[in-house]
Amino acid sequence: MKWATLAVHAGTEPDPMTGAVMVPVYFTSTYAQEAPGVHKGYEYSRTHNPTRTALETSLAQLESAKYGLAFASGMAATDAVLRLLRPGDHVIVSRDLYGGTYRIMRQVFEPWGLKFDFVDTSDIATVEGSFRPETKMVWIETPSNPLLHISPIAALADLAHTHGARLVVDNTFATPYLQSPLEMGADIVVHSATKYLGGHSDVVMGAIMLNNEADYQQLRFLQNAVGAVPGPMDAFLVLRGIKTLPLRMHKHSENALKIAEFLAAHPKVSKVYYPGLITHPQYLLAKQQMRLPGGMVSFEVKVKNMDDMKNFWKGLRVFTLAESLGGVESLVNHPATMTHASIPESDRLALGITPGLLRLSVGIEDADDLIADLKVALQSV
Repeated sequence: MKWATLAVHAGTEPDPMTGAVMVPVYFTSTYAQEAPGVHKGYEYSRTHNPTRTALETSLAQLESAKYGLAFASGMAATDAVLRLLRPGDHVIVSRDLYGGTYRIMRQVFEPWGLKFDFVDTSDIATVEGSFRPETKMVWIETPSNPLLHISPIAALADLAHTHGARLVVDNTFATPYLQSPLEMGADIVVHSATKYLGGHSDVVMGAIMLNNEADYQQLRFLQNAVGAVPGPMDAFLVLRGIKTLPLRMHKHSENALKIAEFLAAHPKVSKVYYPGLITHPQYLLAKQQMRLPGGMVSFEVKVKNMDDMKNFWKGLRVFTLAESLGGVESLVNHPATMTHASIPESDRLALGITPGLLRLSVGIEDADDLIADLKVALQSV
């Protein structure tokens, strides 16, 4: 089945009772049982819910996985994956990644006993030199947040497996439509389904997709035991968003490339980070492992401090200053004070997350309007 067809039909069948084409939203906390322990597969909605089951089936099919699990947020999904490890285990992590992932690793799991090394995972030699006997996991974002580095998934999967470790890929920026990590050898894929999978900035959710049955059973246990599950309406909203994912990702990518090209030629912009530009250091790798370069663009404005940026936000009329990404509307984010503020300033600056760095989530509006909006805002810097 081709992707556009899969997106519309994955996980969904007409309701057997009514014939409803859309999966019903099952607003119930509990289910009638014929006798103690005898039921129709559902007993309590923290454990199972038919709307969530449809979504999890869809998620698995999108990522070419045997299993899919939905969580109350992307961070809840991240938390569950890290709980596969035990105190003393070591994890190699992309040094450029979402601030919330950095925070949970440093402030929640490091005190619990896990050990983390944050390295440049786009460099195979650097990753290989970071392995220890106790390394049990390699965690990458590709494209990364916010600098859009591309890490070689297949090569890192081979390397991780050689050392007896799992490769986990945060596929939020790329989505299953643009990139298929499990098909390239990754063991686990995580998503903030809040972003492109939902696609309309109206739901918060996380997802895990994988093929290993033992890991699935453990994650399934954690999902139920810890209880960080989405409600049925959230599951319905993400199911609805998935149906238009291919259409949206084409438009996001088309607009993002036009904006990246505009920014690259602007005199007040010193650097543009976008894997669809030939100047990107991993341009060829991105073309190899991604269908399209995606809708995220980061760029460096020529400023010395935040004061130089104070008029930029006032000049925007179409872009909205906000955290998150992946909706149909265009957003601009200032990583140093917003999504990556939990990373110590010295570490941020070492990574390249400076006062002048901005991250765009390019929406599906008319590209000319978006470029005109940025042009006015940049004139005020």
